[in-house]
Amino acid sequence: MIWHAICLGLLFQLILVFGSNYPKNVNIWPMPESVELGNKTLFISKDFNLKTDASKYKDHSGILKDGFTRLLDVITSNNVIEYNFGKVDQSVLLQGIHVVILSEGDELQYGVDESYKLNIYPKGNPIYAHIEAATIYGALHALQTFSQLCHFNLNTRKLVRACGMYLGGQYRSFKICLLLPTLVGCKTYTSRHYQSLPMIKKVIDSMAYAKLIINLSRWRYLHSQDCGMVLIQSQNAIQWLLQLKFYAQRRGINVLAELDVPGHARSWGIGYPALWPSKTCQEPLDVSNDFTFKLINGVLSDFSKIFKYRFVHLGGDEVDTSCWNLTPRIRNWMKQKGLNESTAYEYFVLKAQKIALSHGYEVINWEETFNHFGNELDRKTVVHNWLGGGVAEQVVKAGLRCIVSNQDKWYLDHLNTDWQTFYMNEPLENITKPEQQKLVIGGEVCAWAEHIDVSDIEQTIWPRAAAAAERLWTVPDKLAKDPNDVTSRISNFRCLLNQRGVAAAPLNLSGRGAPTGPGSCYLQ
Repeated sequence: MIWHAICLGLLFQLILVFGSNYPKNVNIWPMPESVELGNKTLFISKDFNLKTDASKYKDHSGILKDGFTRLLDVITSNNVIEYNFGKVDQSVLLQGIHVVILSEGDELQYGVDESYKLNIYPKGNPIYAHIEAATIYGALHALQTFSQLCHFNLNTRKLVRACGMYLGGQYRSFKICLLLPTLVGCKTYTSRHYQSLPMIKKVIDSMAYAKLIINLSRWRYLHSQDCGMVLIQSQNAIQWLLQLKFYAQRRGINVLAELDVPGHARSWGIGYPALWPSKTCQEPLDVSNDFTFKLINGVLSDFSKIFKYRFVHLGGDEVDTSCWNLTPRIRNWMKQKGLNESTAYEYFVLKAQKIALSHGYEVINWEETFNHFGNELDRKTVVHNWLGGGVAEQVVKAGLRCIVSNQDKWYLDHLNTDWQTFYMNEPLENITKPEQQKLVIGGEVCAWAEHIDVSDIEQTIWPRAAAAAERLWTVPDKLAKDPNDVTSRISNFRCLLNQRGVAAAPLNLSGRGAPTGPGSCYLQ
């Protein structure tokens, strides 16, 4: 890449930001934990480079190098830089970024430390920006913050940047999930409409821009509206999954698989009719058939070879058990076991949990399982709230962990829900005890795909998912009490997404859609 000169704004007179007040002229999203500012300008050298002296992380896998290359790409895209580099004083020339990572490994797992410090001061000869991070994934966050600080000056033909010190750290360990069923923190759902591999990768890139990193990009692996289930050892399918997992990891994003049972699984019987209660009553899966659980065991065994994340999602939502009672052989089986429809549902969920635990997973289940038999769930269960408010409060009182996705506030396919509602949804509402707050491990916004395909997925997700991202990334006392106070900053982020090729919808719409008229993206 050929570099000319890039101008960066830097502050000499530092202002440490406390409480909830951030500098209004700093357009970072989501906002770091603290910011210091001043008033000087720096230029980026044409030989702008990455330095890693004293870093314990040796980058054998190239994650840092690739992240730095992506940084250069996004801050120079769509700009023709014409500044005369020969006129730049060396005392205001930024030669590169010095990254020091304090740990050697690059395993991406739940609880990984994503914190970072980014310093850009005109000190030293030559001058380097400095990043210190506990892990490679914190360093990737710092590079994203660095990239957001750049803007192009049309008068001088230079990239200008407001700089200083920026400290970031995760507030909740789970952030946004996109449901990508065929695959966490936005959920993209691919079973109801096909999502191409390039589009899924593009969504992953946009998640990284918003620091939706330790999230779950989650697929529902099999669903009632899929084409069917035929388990074969397909090298193409395995390579596809491994490629996507590898792509996501290099951007700090984990892939969490969901196997939704016993409901939402009618398509399984297309490949294996024995899984249906009967030909005319096709779901939920047959609770009386041992083959049902042998198949679940086989799928989870395959999952464990591909998806190394600590958790697996076993669904359990929206289960209509009437087919079991309407099918004579299942009704007789339940009678012999002393079960009714409700207790047979419990039997199925708990047996599936035991299978998942045997493969080393911790289990996530939708909230219906807690509502029906919460005391019987494995104590490592994470309850996924979606039906409404107040559930998380009950879950943590019971000593279980919880993920919040209440549909009235955080469902992206609810197109009448505006970004302000997404921003103000607080997962810890009415949960005041610190030991219980820790059990709310994060939140998820969901994009269910009845009306989402490649043509509209990005504008369905963005910018509303970004509003939830700041809610989950930024500590509560730094969050705006009124979403109107951050309108300018999220508008800037939406325009930044557009500049990076992400089809984020206008901010003044409830959901997705086209601009209402001509004008700047900053005003839409």
